Amino acid sequence: MLIEKNISLKPLNTFGMNVVAKEFASVETKQDLAKILNTNLSNLLVLGGGSNILLTKDVNALVLHINIKGIEIVSVYENNVRVRVAAGENWHEFVSWCLGKNYGGIENLSLIPGNVGTAPIQNIGAYGVELKDVFISCEAMNIQTQELRTFNKEECDFGYRNSIFKEELKGQYIITSVIFELSSLQHVIKKKYGDIESELKNNGIENPTIQDISKAVISIRNSKLPNPKVLGNSGSFFKNPMISCVQFQLIKNKFPKIPHYKVSETTVKIPAGWLIETVGFKGKTFKNYGVHNKQALVLVNYGNASGKDILELSKKIQEAILIVFDIVLEIEVNIL
Repeated sequence: MLIEKNISLKPLNTFGMNVVAKEFASVETKQDLAKILNTNLSNLLVLGGGSNILLTKDVNALVLHINIKGIEIVSVYENNVRVRVAAGENWHEFVSWCLGKNYGGIENLSLIPGNVGTAPIQNIGAYGVELKDVFISCEAMNIQTQELRTFNKEECDFGYRNSIFKEELKGQYIITSVIFELSSLQHVIKKKYGDIESELKNNGIENPTIQDISKAVISIRNSKLPNPKVLGNSGSFFKNPMISCVQFQLIKNKFPKIPHYKVSETTVKIPAGWLIETVGFKGKTFKNYGVHNKQALVLVNYGNASGKDILELSKKIQEAILIVFDIVLEIEVNIL
């Protein structure tokens, strides 16, 4: 397998940061992955779709681009099907593949950037659906030993945009494939979250199919979120914070119209975009970077910005929200 020297990672990260990798290799099989790990364990960066990372400097390491491909049906039941998907498959292309076969469960996750292998790491989610809802297991390779291990849902310890691969096992495993369980006959249509219902109504759709839901989600995302192929970004840069009901009531006394979602009897989720907009950062531009004018959760590279610029902007936003709301806003993307 070819290891290249001094390769630009600009086309491999959705922020479009023009940083250089000291060494680079594109891995297309598990055998190649094991071989290269067996001889290159120090200074290693694993890169998938590059949609959840902010590169702030050149990478003085070997960058492994996980490009393992393949989709196969592993079992069929009366109303469900299990599908194994290789880590290097593009997430939205996999969603489209499912819709073409009338497999339901991930249509609400349409147009999320990135690859399948990185999706479980942060438990991707949108419009009332999370990856864990359809997840059965994943196969992952131990970076130190090159042994393959299967993790079931419980072992992955999924949380809000979180998993064991971001916590206890961070940097210890590389996911090689994921098995999903999807509906094949009686689909559960989820249309209550966000603007899906109004989008369907605008199109005169009363009894939507999973394909209709996907089209609605794509339309909504396109209207609010910039295409990373056109404008550098990583989607949602921050997590929606969860706070106690007591703290929420204190904030509500000052901001009566604050939007919120009740998570439990003691916890409330606040839209981070609303917080950012309220402190005045929505649409704000700093030279060649800034905050998107339609979705305040999205930080954007207007052209030739550095990762350090984006990171400094995120810190300013965090500081403002801490001062105004006493809320610690967590960054969702990985910073390097």
